Amino acid sequence: MSELYIGLMSGTSMDALDAVLVDFSTTPMKLIASNTFPISKDIKEKLVALCTPGDDEIDRMSQLDNQLGLLFADAVNTLLNTANISNKQINAIGSHGQTIRHMPTGNYPYTLQIGNPSVISEQTGITTIADFRRRDMAAGGQGAPLAPAFHNAVFRSEHQDRIALNIGGIANITILPADKSKPVTGFDTGPGNGLMDVWCLQYQNEPFDEEGQWAATGKVQDNLLKQFLADPYFKMASPKSTGREYFNPDWLDQFSEIKNAKPEDVQATLCALTVESIAQDIEHSGASQEVIVCGGGAHNNYLMGQLSKRLSGCQIKSSAALGIEPDWIEAIAFAWLARQTRNNLPGNIASVTGAQHDAVLGAIYPA
Repeated sequence: MSELYIGLMSGTSMDALDAVLVDFSTTPMKLIASNTFPISKDIKEKLVALCTPGDDEIDRMSQLDNQLGLLFADAVNTLLNTANISNKQINAIGSHGQTIRHMPTGNYPYTLQIGNPSVISEQTGITTIADFRRRDMAAGGQGAPLAPAFHNAVFRSEHQDRIALNIGGIANITILPADKSKPVTGFDTGPGNGLMDVWCLQYQNEPFDEEGQWAATGKVQDNLLKQFLADPYFKMASPKSTGREYFNPDWLDQFSEIKNAKPEDVQATLCALTVESIAQDIEHSGASQEVIVCGGGAHNNYLMGQLSKRLSGCQIKSSAALGIEPDWIEAIAFAWLARQTRNNLPGNIASVTGAQHDAVLGAIYPA
């Protein structure tokens, strides 16, 4: 009997929604269908504006919440039509939602994802599970990263230590010891593709630097890189998580040296920041025999080449080598999280997020 779930993931890049249909009744699980649905420039601009304080936020957020709900539902219906599968066959949708604020520190930490799950459920006729992060925060955690629980389920090896490295807008690592008695740990290392995308859009009018070709023409500015790495976030102990609220154009504006540098040199230096911040954390973990890379950064040939040089003692490979294409990992993770919730099983790992305990995550919106 099939166990079909849909996962929806819209990350910090805000460029597109990834949707997957997964059958968990087999071992290994089977990816039935997948697709990427672009997010329009207009919606992205509205989302970016909501990531920082501004006027009339509640009205703008509420309208965009419903607009995204309709977009997400349309993506689900399109995916099902393509796969020729009825909505009645789907157990649930796991929707990450679009993060517009993530504030894991302070007196009253909070995180906020939009993409109205009531609309998704109503428009698809499928039970929808969303709002996964806030339960972890209620238990004292950072609410992120959540993918490590899935990484632990599919990537952990009995024979060697592994690190799962996700390079999206923000990069994060999951440390997976071969010794089952040791805890799984993980955290956001800092910017992944996000700052490079911002810079590329500003100076190349392109949403991202394809394969890192533009960065490859520049020269890393060592002094500027040192200034970047001096940011307190990189010295923080885990658990820690971050997002566009922190690493954004305003963060770049504080470095006056950028104004006198060639744009391609800044792009190369931003790539070096991603590489160095990831490498330092992997080295510090002491569990770097094999690094499994997923997320959009896996397609940045220049970044991957620099990372391989920097971590020359590690085996660095795409998650495709383990049977899962890097583009679909996070969407599959939220299909898996929906399944965990439906089965009343934990979706977080307390040793990763800093929560007081593992917890069943998410809110259920019945069909």
